[in-house]
Amino acid sequence: MQNTMTDGAKATAAAPASAPDAALQPTKVRWKIFLMMLFLISINYIDRASLSVAMPLIAKEFDIGPAVQGLLLSSFFWTYALMQIPGGMLADRFGPRVVIAGATVGWGFFQAIAAVCTGWVPLLLTRLGLGAAEAPIYPAGGKLNGIWMTQTERGRGATLLDGGAPLGAALGAILISGLIALFGSWRTAFVVAGVGTVIAGYFAWSYIRNHPRQHPGVNEAEARYIEASHAADAAKESANASGRVLDFFRYRSVWGMFFGWMCFNALFYGLLTWMPNYLSKVHGFDIKQMGGAVFIMFFSGFVGEMFGGWLADKWMAAGASQSKVLRTLFGISSIIATIAIFMVTQITNPVAVVVLLSVTLFFLRWCGLFWCVPSILGTRAKVGFLGGTMNLGGNVAGIGVPIVVGLIVQATGSYFMALMLFTAAGAGLFVCSTMLIDYSKKLPV
Repeated sequence: MQNTMTDGAKATAAAPASAPDAALQPTKVRWKIFLMMLFLISINYIDRASLSVAMPLIAKEFDIGPAVQGLLLSSFFWTYALMQIPGGMLADRFGPRVVIAGATVGWGFFQAIAAVCTGWVPLLLTRLGLGAAEAPIYPAGGKLNGIWMTQTERGRGATLLDGGAPLGAALGAILISGLIALFGSWRTAFVVAGVGTVIAGYFAWSYIRNHPRQHPGVNEAEARYIEASHAADAAKESANASGRVLDFFRYRSVWGMFFGWMCFNALFYGLLTWMPNYLSKVHGFDIKQMGGAVFIMFFSGFVGEMFGGWLADKWMAAGASQSKVLRTLFGISSIIATIAIFMVTQITNPVAVVVLLSVTLFFLRWCGLFWCVPSILGTRAKVGFLGGTMNLGGNVAGIGVPIVVGLIVQATGSYFMALMLFTAAGAGLFVCSTMLIDYSKKLPV
């Protein structure tokens, strides 16, 4: 899709307004689309978290130590990070619908074929494929947020999009550990997860559309409601925009977005990839206890993310500035998450540790609001690119953190320094999200 406004004009010509439709209450198709995105991102995280949950069994079967385990946990992020900007540009060029559906089918395939691996090297190759296939889903979702949501709905749109991360991590712990326990095999669990993902890709193609006027369920009132908000948003765009995407990197806000999301993901991906092993090795959790604890932690993150999006939109609808809302919520989120993860290093009681990790994730996931930032800083024609840039930063952390944690644990025999690394990431998130990004204006690019 070269230009969303052009697509809208074409769609309008194909589906003229009628007087009776205009009197109707707006339909709610945009919310159904973002509930579908929540579902898809949840599946995304179930599949990527499956390796973390199965790692104790895989490590024993393949006879690998912490360093190689860290390499395996990191490998997904190599191609995932590499494909972020290309994935965003594909969404800008062809529209989010085909990109989202194609990505979902692709990563389901790689999830399923991991079941036939007989060693850690072929398993690593399937993780590379999984990362490349999953990469476009977030930039394309950010593009959908810019197309379908109004200015006072983008907070909830962003957190519905990103809320699939903690929800999928929570459900992944339960589902994958449950499937492993049911079938007595991590391989069968991976096949079931992969086939389910491919089916979800078909449903995504069936329901998602690139523009509200292309969707058969959208009435004229909803289309006009969205377009009125977009017209007001477009009025804020610079008349002297350069059109050159590389010009974005001249602005501090873009670097703040990049490094802020990197710090966020250093903490989140660190918890996602290593907490199952941490709970198993340090606190003696078995596979069922681990699954339950991880579910509680990450479901707390999901609840926190939904609350953060609701609070942001409600506060902005009451008249607070976008800048005030985001700076305040990001500040609270990063401070409390940093304190809570630091306290984990001081506590030995397993129940208290799970409670503190749940508090960490509840507040940390308010930062799902970061997915508003691409549409705040850029025009709708460039939202995919900015979303890919932001997620590239996040997944640079995804590449490095699992490896670094594995090396730390192998070298020290302890998780203390790893938890201190997560604490430092929380402090970096505070600096970037509250001091470096200007949320009040679009960039002239």
